[in-house]
Amino acid sequence: MSNMFPLPSANWPVMSPGSVWLAGAGPGDPGLLTLHALNALRQADVVVYDALVQRQILEWAPQAELVYAGKRGGKPSACQADITQRLVDLAQRGKRVLRLKGGDPFVFGRGGEEAQVLVAAGIPIRIIPGITAGIGGLAYAGIPVTHRGVNQSVTFVTGHDATGEAPTQVDWAAIAQGSQMIVIYMGVKYIGKIAAQLIAAGRNPEEPAAVVVSATTAQQQVLDTTLGRMEADIAAAGLEPPAILCIGEGVRLREGLNWQALALGLAPVQHQAMAAAG
Repeated sequence: MSNMFPLPSANWPVMSPGSVWLAGAGPGDPGLLTLHALNALRQADVVVYDALVQRQILEWAPQAELVYAGKRGGKPSACQADITQRLVDLAQRGKRVLRLKGGDPFVFGRGGEEAQVLVAAGIPIRIIPGITAGIGGLAYAGIPVTHRGVNQSVTFVTGHDATGEAPTQVDWAAIAQGSQMIVIYMGVKYIGKIAAQLIAAGRNPEEPAAVVVSATTAQQQVLDTTLGRMEADIAAAGLEPPAILCIGEGVRLREGLNWQALALGLAPVQHQAMAAAG
């Protein structure tokens, strides 16, 4: 196994044959991987990974068989039941299995569903949290999800339900009235419907909003917009998932906290134009 990133001395958990560890790979930047996830990569016999897991991360498991199990909305994807059953089958064959998921496995990652099936099958599991895109991705865009005096509450919500349609069990009116910052995962397709419901419930159409595409990667793009213009601006810019959408006064803090633009000596507006053009 590679010693490029030697782990400090510690009693690191040992992956036993016939077990499955469900780990978060973070939002994209390989440097955001946790040490526990790196420890798992170095031990696994098989890594079952999602579409958004970066290739560099997988290279830290040269000894492992790599099994792609990507799920992307609107594109051909593996069936969730088949993915979960494969985890069970691999573990029952005595393999050390790492299920590597983008972001955090328990934040809109179906990690809980997979874990339930594994436990029911008598498979030992371990959960390794990861940095979720709704926090890490916004941080890379210079947007704090909470900031004293600006937004003391944040709601993380999915932009579609299990059927792939706009969520019907989400109380958008309650969210509109009760959360200062709204962070929407997988919401590009239905942002028009979602925005209309939030505005109908009292949110200001001119409220600042942002769209972060391919967050934390070299392909990251950030679109500054408003709640009312979000759908049209996304279409005009030709932006596509994966993307995190956020709505709230806290988005204004990006004007001074866009650290990636500052590192390049660019004003935030210059950086935005470059990202949109790229």
